Amino acid sequence: MHKPLQQLIEIRWHGRGGQGAITAAKVVAEAMFKSGYGGVVMAPTFGTERRGAPVSTSLKVSRDKIYDLSPIQYPDIVVVLDHLILNEVDVTVGLKSGGLLVINSPRTECEHQLADFRVAVANVTKLGIEAGLRKGIVNSGIIGALAKASGLVTIETLAECIANEFVGRKPKENVMAARMVFDATRICEPRAGVING
Repeated sequence: MHKPLQQLIEIRWHGRGGQGAITAAKVVAEAMFKSGYGGVVMAPTFGTERRGAPVSTSLKVSRDKIYDLSPIQYPDIVVVLDHLILNEVDVTVGLKSGGLLVINSPRTECEHQLADFRVAVANVTKLGIEAGLRKGIVNSGIIGALAKASGLVTIETLAECIANEFVGRKPKENVMAARMVFDATRICEPRAGVING
């Protein structure tokens, strides 16, 4: 069961070149469209596409047609495919107060706790390997964390879209990674007295 969608949800994705942040956003876009959201727009990608360099892409989702195609300035959700990016990029720039930060990290959710944001964490890298993917394939898994933490779309719809996207590239293993991460995702609510940074 997914939550009713507010007027517009804006999701910004942070990953590294080669990690598949754009593919992850594309899969979620397709799943949202299949779930009845009439407005689904992927905004431009920022940063160099060089392998290993930090990159970001954006996804806007609404029940109605989206006319604003400009890049996201104030996301509701930020998805981070590699926790080490937190040391290189301030991923929370513009994130709305009370917004959601989804992180692939071996650390616990409360080790990443921030004062102003909900934080959802899973060890996507480890779970991807357990699902049969090679090390570093995290884009299908992080989709499971987003689904669990946001409630915007069901894991069943995402699993179907993941299988379609990864035809010929270990579809079963990618779906398994998303499901395993979905189950493993833990959420830490914002807490007064915690200093962001």
